[in-house]
Amino acid sequence: MTTTPTAFPRQSPLIALKHVTKTFPGAAGDFTALRDVSFEITRGEFAIVMGQSGSGKSTLLGLLSGIDRPTTGEVVVGDMAVHALSERALSAWRGRAVGIVFQFFQLLPTLTSIENVMLPMDFCRTWPVKERRDRALKLLTRLGVADQANKFPPQLSGGQQQRVAIARALANGPAVLLADEPTGNLDSRTSDAILELFQELAHDGQTVVMVTHEPSARRLASRTITLADGEIVSEEDGAHA
Repeated sequence: MTTTPTAFPRQSPLIALKHVTKTFPGAAGDFTALRDVSFEITRGEFAIVMGQSGSGKSTLLGLLSGIDRPTTGEVVVGDMAVHALSERALSAWRGRAVGIVFQFFQLLPTLTSIENVMLPMDFCRTWPVKERRDRALKLLTRLGVADQANKFPPQLSGGQQQRVAIARALANGPAVLLADEPTGNLDSRTSDAILELFQELAHDGQTVVMVTHEPSARRLASRTITLADGEIVSEEDGAHA
């Protein structure tokens, strides 16, 4: 298992944020969650975004996923100007281009593991019906939980549920895998295993962006972007992290 971070060149970014500011209106006045944030992420990186609560991490993830829009600035993923898409186009793009992993798994308890993984394919119709179950099983195998395919989420451990959730996020072959505090609900040993899994996925070419407040994640990431009060305060390659 690989444990040495890989430094990536900055050419041909898959993700580019250009002078992004996000402001939310409030009773006491506007609140700026992100202020003039710019960075690039290359295909195949395992990048982590760190910062304390309120630093702007979750807001950033919402912009990268197209769940939210910047007040000013540009969000580009691949050749898609995400900030400029209509709501309908944005929804279609998100289903195919972005996979999201959550802290609390968010698996449907009434579906088996394999049915949870098939669900995004059913929604977006990215694979022919006859191929979906086989693809889901291959993803569960890749994530090391094929033996849990026919079990329901409540029958699984936290680590097994997160692996199923990652398989589900990969179901439509997304360009970007976004992870929102994915180890926050796991013990330290399981957390390390999930981080190593993300690193392996990146070495296989999957772009992974993870939001976390855990400093230990830095040892496996190819890059660490640190936010404070909505601004980037440091950006380090894995070789120096």
